[in-house]
Amino acid sequence: MSNNLALKKGLDIPVKGAAAREVIKTVSADIVAVKPTDFKGLVPRLLVKEGDHVLAGSPVMADKMRPEILFTSPVSGTVNQIVRGEKRKLLAVLVKADGKQESVDFGAKAPETAADAKQLLLNTGLWGALIQRPYGILAGLDVTPKAIFVSSFSTAPLAADTDFTLDGKLLDIQAGVNLLSKIAPVHLSYNKAVEASTLFHKVENAVLHVVSGKHPAGNVGVQISHIAPIQKGETVWTVSPLLLAAIGHVVNTGKLDLSRKVAVTGPAAEKTGYVCCYPGTPVKEITPVMQDVRVIGGDVLTGENLGAEGYLGFFQDQLTLLREGYEREWFGWAKPFRPKVHSASWCYFSWLTPGKKYDMDTNLHGGPRAFVETKCFEDVTPMDIFPIYLIKACLAGDIEKMEKFGIYEVLPEDLALCDYVDPSKNEIQAIIQKGIDLMIKEMA
Repeated sequence: MSNNLALKKGLDIPVKGAAAREVIKTVSADIVAVKPTDFKGLVPRLLVKEGDHVLAGSPVMADKMRPEILFTSPVSGTVNQIVRGEKRKLLAVLVKADGKQESVDFGAKAPETAADAKQLLLNTGLWGALIQRPYGILAGLDVTPKAIFVSSFSTAPLAADTDFTLDGKLLDIQAGVNLLSKIAPVHLSYNKAVEASTLFHKVENAVLHVVSGKHPAGNVGVQISHIAPIQKGETVWTVSPLLLAAIGHVVNTGKLDLSRKVAVTGPAAEKTGYVCCYPGTPVKEITPVMQDVRVIGGDVLTGENLGAEGYLGFFQDQLTLLREGYEREWFGWAKPFRPKVHSASWCYFSWLTPGKKYDMDTNLHGGPRAFVETKCFEDVTPMDIFPIYLIKACLAGDIEKMEKFGIYEVLPEDLALCDYVDPSKNEIQAIIQKGIDLMIKEMA
């Protein structure tokens, strides 16, 4: 096991609209949403009704199959509305904030045992911060992971700068690491580019890894594949640095604080920068949204289309705004010169201007076509797998081959660049997710 990972494969997408390193406003939202759709593997059971008073940290729903797993309100106030979809599917619990931000007191005490650590995570609703691999689902109660992994940085397009968003929270981060280390060994990775200045290199009680390389070097799944690859029958947990700090804050203060600095990014953003708010804050209160602009919760490769009327997700610390690309281009790919288009290959002349940023939109410039087998997927996947064969196995629903070619090691986000570089314009992430869903169904 090496503590230094220098990854050669990958691709940094040069899109305009990086967030300025400044807080442009603080939002105290009137309505905040708790969304069960943020948690994969959750079958929600409602614990409140309209009109109930809640505090920050009060349970509003639980997992129907595992009632010990609670999901709590990020703010204090009154349950304003229960939003349901088709067949009465629970979509959101809307809480009208009272502006007081009163919190449940969980007690400021460091857990002494693994059982105490797990109980604190369950009581505070922060168990939902733990993602279990394989499959990227809610962590199981009866599972002991072989390790817990934290990637302290993201290399995704226009990603939030965690050294800025978590500035001053070293004590909370350390307390979070100490708690998780009661459950399993903690591996924490940080970016070699900021090795001298990052606060994460000061963290103790964890195995530290220095990582360098292009995207997806910051993906925790890529790091796991080089540090401790997941074999059949093994389990690991992951947690984001944002929620690691929230876990530590509960340990240090006894109170739940899910507030965060959200990066407002993208070429269609009216103003880029960071906005202080809570998860579940309405998008329109974080940033103005013009007509024909897509609001993505997360980055352009893996984010969720929130819409102008959507709400910030539990795991999200970035909004990306892109223009909807409706127009068709004369001659398209046949043009000999397209200075406004970035190419991952040498098809156009973007390779002559490596520092240029592009005003990208959502236009795919064509639709899905016959699957062309090239080595472009391998060039952007710094993992010891065969992505093209894994994708084909997922398409075929062949469980034996999916296992052989690495389904236990990946989530859709780890192959997101394959979407971008695929000349056949297939939705690779959707194909991988379909394979994962089949594994969950058949291997449960």
